Amino acid sequence: MSTTTRNNNRRRRRNAPEASYDEASRARYRTRAGIVGNAASDDSLFGRRFKVLFVVMGFIAIVILGFLFFYQVINQQSLAKGAEENRKNVIPLHAKRGTIYDRNGNVLAMSVDCEDIYCNPKEIKDPAGVAQVLADNLGGKPGDYLEALKKDTTFSYIKRQADKTASAKVKAALEEKKLTGVYYVDNTKRVYPYGNVGVQILGYVGSDGKGISGLEYYYDKELSGEDGSMIMETGLGGTPIAGGSSQVTEAKNGKDIVLSLDINLQDEAEKQLTQAVKDNDAKDGGSLLAMNPKNGEIYAACSYPLPDFSGKTDLDPDSLNLKLVSNSYEPGSVFKVVTTAIGMQNTLFGPDSTFNVPLTIDVGGHIVEDDDWRSGAMDMTVTEMMRRSSNVGMATLETQVIGDKRFAQGLEDLGIGQATGIDFPGEADGIVKPIDKYESYTGGNMSFGQGLAIPFIQVTRVYAAVANGGNLVTPHFATSIGGKDIDWPVKEGVLSKTTCDGEKEMLRTVIREGTGVRAQVSGYDIAGKTGTGQQVDKKTSAYDNSGHYVSSLCGFANADDPDVLVYAGLNDTQQLASQSAAVVFSTFMKSAVTQLEIPPASQ
Repeated sequence: MSTTTRNNNRRRRRNAPEASYDEASRARYRTRAGIVGNAASDDSLFGRRFKVLFVVMGFIAIVILGFLFFYQVINQQSLAKGAEENRKNVIPLHAKRGTIYDRNGNVLAMSVDCEDIYCNPKEIKDPAGVAQVLADNLGGKPGDYLEALKKDTTFSYIKRQADKTASAKVKAALEEKKLTGVYYVDNTKRVYPYGNVGVQILGYVGSDGKGISGLEYYYDKELSGEDGSMIMETGLGGTPIAGGSSQVTEAKNGKDIVLSLDINLQDEAEKQLTQAVKDNDAKDGGSLLAMNPKNGEIYAACSYPLPDFSGKTDLDPDSLNLKLVSNSYEPGSVFKVVTTAIGMQNTLFGPDSTFNVPLTIDVGGHIVEDDDWRSGAMDMTVTEMMRRSSNVGMATLETQVIGDKRFAQGLEDLGIGQATGIDFPGEADGIVKPIDKYESYTGGNMSFGQGLAIPFIQVTRVYAAVANGGNLVTPHFATSIGGKDIDWPVKEGVLSKTTCDGEKEMLRTVIREGTGVRAQVSGYDIAGKTGTGQQVDKKTSAYDNSGHYVSSLCGFANADDPDVLVYAGLNDTQQLASQSAAVVFSTFMKSAVTQLEIPPASQ
């Protein structure tokens, strides 16, 4: 038994070291392999890693599904709309601009048919060949067209408002050479049958069909109408799909406008003004106006320099201004009508009222004097003051009779320093001091047309009120739009009949025997007043005494029942109004009464 026991014990001792060896070997293997822990912990680590991987993959899947859900379900309509828009090609359909007529039915501005030439660059296989055809038929060099032909787009303008004849030649040449990708759409372009006559008033339009100056700009909305469009469905390359959907919104044409202008009288005005500016060396040009004083209709109007629209790229900006409306000047003695009208309207004096007029008068420290070569003080009627154009007389009336308060109120009532509302762009209000800004000399200075600056359209409106019996009309060009007459505002009764009759008598005297004798027109009863205003030196802001004047004359015919009012003015001339503007007035008044068929006073 003891033998058996020893043998069993020996076997157990051999087994124990073997087991210990195997565990040690496995431990060493795991260490070399970089594995830490025992088998149980290995299984746990693997499980954790699998779970993390599962969560990450699940999150990614959820994000992907979310994007798919958003774009395919929620944003499906937007994507579909975007795809649809990419298949559309929008081509504008231009409205035909309204026609402008003069008072006698003559066409002054009209739109004629033409074509816009455009291309789909993605369809053009031979840009150089197409460019050569365009240059041959539209002018210019092939290189001028290559940029439009090579744009990364499906629509590019080649030439807008191309002449129909030139457009037809382009079509024929491209078809002959089997060049594709060029298309055409109907359009219109603006033409002026009388050339440059009246274009300062009419203005012009740009290549986009929008008014840029003058009445074309002022009435652009009425003349333009509303453009339409043609929407075509196209393929990937921008080529129209045969049988594809299309949508057309028709254009609404603009409205026609009838003006009060007489184009023949307008032609005369421009010719005569151009000559007068040259004859009198008027460095800042001048202006002419003919108007119906009863309703404010303007028969003709222009300012020098005049524009030449045949070379639109080189236009003198000054030529686009109607200086009567946009530029402010010291009016000079034509303003004396305003002063005397204010006094008579307040029943402070009449044409025959007499006042002692000294040789000079001190107005707030400023010495005012006349240039009528008097040797001393003298008694003068108000009519005599107007006949002589006495500055001292006007200053006497304002400072000693009218007073600043009534004078300032009178200016406001007559619209001085306020826009007239004329239908022309760029009207200036002028610069007129309000009563609370008056200095001791302000009223007296303004009484004879100094110390204020206004556009002459304001002066002509006061003369029109005198002529028509006291109503302040709105000067205007347009009489009807789209077949409907325009009801222009009138401020009635700003002057009484007594005041107007008194003014007319004084203005007759000025023309018959005063400073305006050269403004007479044989057979016609003219009433008017001259004005020679000193210009302010732009550098010194002081009056220029070197002989630079604004010479003007405003008057009407026939005085008892006037049908036409004329203003003639020359800017920066060395000629007095009695020598220059009076002559210009007379010449143009003759043309006006002839063209408008106004009979002489004797008939």
